[in-house]
This record gives sequence, C-alpha cells and structure tokens, in this order.
Amino acid sequence: MLRYRLYFVGLYLCALLYIAAGINHFVNAEMYLRTMPPYLPAHEALVALSGIIEIVLGVALVLRPKTRLRVWAAWGIVLLLIAVFPANIQTYLNMKATADPRLTFALVRLPLQLPLIAWAWAYTRPMPQRPKSR
Repeated sequence: MLRYRLYFVGLYLCALLYIAAGINHFVNAEMYLRTMPPYLPAHEALVALSGIIEIVLGVALVLRPKTRLRVWAAWGIVLLLIAVFPANIQTYLNMKATADPRLTFALVRLPLQLPLIAWAWAYTRPMPQRPKSR
C-alpha cells in the first residue's frame, strides 16, 4: 500500500513542479531569456512555448493518471528536459563570464538534470497495483 501511495504522491509533486515551472516562464520571462543560447532564434517565443509545454505536460501527467496519457506526458517531460539542457549550460557559461555569485548554483544544476529525467521516466513505467483491501 505504501508503494502505491508514494507513487501517487511523487506523481502529483512532479506534475506540480512542471506546472509551477511553466507558470514561472511567464512570471519571470526575463530570467529565462537570459538562459537562451545565442544560436537559437525567437527567444521570447521559445520561452513562452516551453512554459506552455511544461504546463500542459504537468496537467496531462495527472489528468488521467491511470491511462496512456500519463505515459506520453512523462515521455514529453523527459524529452523536454533533454531539449532544455543547452539552456542550463548557457546559464552556467553566462554566469562564469560575469563572475555571477550564483555560479555554484548553475554548476550544481547541470547534474541535477539526471534525477529529474529519472523521476519523469519512472512515470513511463507501469504503475504499481493497488493492494486489495481486506
């Protein structure tokens, strides 16, 4: 029973993380614009698009958690995390060039992408069976 409950607690926390992050793309757009690699076009549109995608995927993760929609949403989050990794690298490079005091945070953020990917990937797998009541 504990495994089943932890699965859903983790699922809803994961969804909340991406919904909040997506909203933050609009609330603090300037912060995300600074992370955009210079070789990408249409920075404002890409920041807005990534925010919308995070919100949609977060909602889809829990909208119907016992269906394939959850699996597709989880794969979408995995792909999104891979796609935005260059922006995390760019953030680190920008901060390093300007001796930004948040440089350590930017450096630590890079390997944190792996547990975030693993967390989302866990929801691409079959969910645990609900224990039968006695």
